[in-house]
Amino acid sequence: MSPVNLLDFDLDGLAAYCEGLGEKRFRAVQLFRWIHQKGAADFTQMSDLAKSLRDKLAGAALIQPLAQISEQASADGTIKWLFDVGNGDAVETVFIPEDDRGTLCVSSQAGCAVGCRFCSTGHQGFSRNLSTGEIIAQLWFAEHHLRQRLKLGVGERAISNVVMMGMGEPLQNYTALVPALRTMLDDHGYGLSRRRVTVSTSGVVPMIDRLRDDCPVALAVSLHAPTDGLRDQLVPLNRKYPLAELMQSCRSYLAAAPRDFITFEYCMLDGVNDAPEQARQLIALVAGPRAAERVPCKFNLIPFNPFPASGLKRSPRDRVLAFAKVLQEAGIVTTIRKTRGDDIDAACGQLAGEVQDRTNAQKRMTRPVIRIEPSTQELP
Repeated sequence: MSPVNLLDFDLDGLAAYCEGLGEKRFRAVQLFRWIHQKGAADFTQMSDLAKSLRDKLAGAALIQPLAQISEQASADGTIKWLFDVGNGDAVETVFIPEDDRGTLCVSSQAGCAVGCRFCSTGHQGFSRNLSTGEIIAQLWFAEHHLRQRLKLGVGERAISNVVMMGMGEPLQNYTALVPALRTMLDDHGYGLSRRRVTVSTSGVVPMIDRLRDDCPVALAVSLHAPTDGLRDQLVPLNRKYPLAELMQSCRSYLAAAPRDFITFEYCMLDGVNDAPEQARQLIALVAGPRAAERVPCKFNLIPFNPFPASGLKRSPRDRVLAFAKVLQEAGIVTTIRKTRGDDIDAACGQLAGEVQDRTNAQKRMTRPVIRIEPSTQELP
């Protein structure tokens, strides 16, 4: 029998595993702390564990890191790691340092099956879901590697924020995602605030509803279009879960959310979704037909990071500013994301890794995006 990877367990899962070994929960808490707070991978280092437990774990369990293929450092301090996850698949993880935080962008799948037209991961196709251990191993490595690299003191963290915005659609890997989130939040693990852990989704409505009940964290929604006609082209998942359903799910999520708003991500595409009228359509979309149906939100406008297969271009800066002004004048908090790591292909939409595509994505995504001209009719 293959050894069990203890990175696959949240604390409750590890307690159940230890109970199967005849050990009490407090032993699981000790073990969990050694793994996640101290970064230990060798049971012999865990000096306050009973020797009998260490003997049981030897050969039966392990802490399995991901094999690092490469590391690239950007001129702005961003670091991108490529990790081997076996069978020809590799995923990317990105660390983004700022003055007041350290953010880790984590992958949840090898590739992505959603196929958003502006995302290089989507053009690459999909191979498989990552396990809980493979998701949390990205944080485990980054936190403890950076602590040593940055010479941080006891109690100092390298990672203060985690965003599930790497390769893949997190909510299409829900079973593995939730235990990973719980490990990130657990005070015996990484102790991150729910407000500092963000799941980004392209709009898997049933799983948004489940996340609200199972493990509510900050939610970001990849919106990218104000109408179903355009979003169907840019985010194909919209054909299954159209905007009306998505907005209702966002409203419901806020009943349990650690933040009192949803972040809508909006990639600015030249001549496709960046007209002032489309900004006004967004205002109408989040306002809802009645005041009680408004979606409290902020917009994060993202400069498109071009890649040859997309057939798309980045919106000019002046058009992005004009678009933001329309939203801001309607009272919606709007930010323009600063592009980080684009010189090492680590910016938003650029993560590609290496995957064995099982979806023939490149063949399916060769058709051009139709540029929809905004109508001249003013919205009410």
